Amino acid sequence: YEIERAVAFIRAYCHQAGLNKVVLGLSGGIDSSLSAALAVQALGKENVLGLLLPYRKSSAHSTDDATVLAESLGIKTKTIDISPMVDAYFAMHQEEADSLRKGNFMARMRMSVLYDFSSQEAALVLGTSNRTELLVGYFTQFGDGACAFEPIGHLYKTEVRILSQVLDLPQSILNKAPTADLWEGQTDEGELGITYPVLDEILYQLTEQHIEVSETAKLDYPLASYQHVMKLVSRSEYKRQLPPVLE
Repeated sequence: YEIERAVAFIRAYCHQAGLNKVVLGLSGGIDSSLSAALAVQALGKENVLGLLLPYRKSSAHSTDDATVLAESLGIKTKTIDISPMVDAYFAMHQEEADSLRKGNFMARMRMSVLYDFSSQEAALVLGTSNRTELLVGYFTQFGDGACAFEPIGHLYKTEVRILSQVLDLPQSILNKAPTADLWEGQTDEGELGITYPVLDEILYQLTEQHIEVSETAKLDYPLASYQHVMKLVSRSEYKRQLPPVLE
């Protein structure tokens, strides 16, 4: 049922925009893979373009997985190494930048390439963020958070995994640890400080069941875990809002 809903959403939104193509970044991860698979069902493989946008320190396995996914779906791909663009900026202006700043810049460079291709192809940029990432702000503002629409933005990470299994996505993608692959050894759960199954359960309880969180409340997980998740949601609220304008 959720697959049918997402497919209908993609098809309807493209029709409303007067376009029948989408372009998306293929990272080799489960979110972009599911997004691509849904887009193929909605629009046909000939109307989906996947861009592989590696940085020189990106894992070769990510590119391999993205290629396998594209071949299994029968979609066209284009590979563009963003290293020269990224390295030129930091070498000339910000040599002392840390990994976080570089990672955010990479994400925004990738989105710049995606939007250029969307213009060339008369296509919409398809988002690949899930509900979990959006709620806790685990995305780069105007980077991977920039898109025309989010076909899996209503799905928690654990739901993304379930639907990906239903659609029989490549096993190598299903088995890998979630990562943005912005620097060596990076993992989503390591950065978030919590595992996705627990995070999803807590987010569901907070945002959909609206449970009370207090020292006296009966909770399924330690109070500190709820406080940690609430902090992630609160401090990233600005990412989910349009820039404020004085009235």
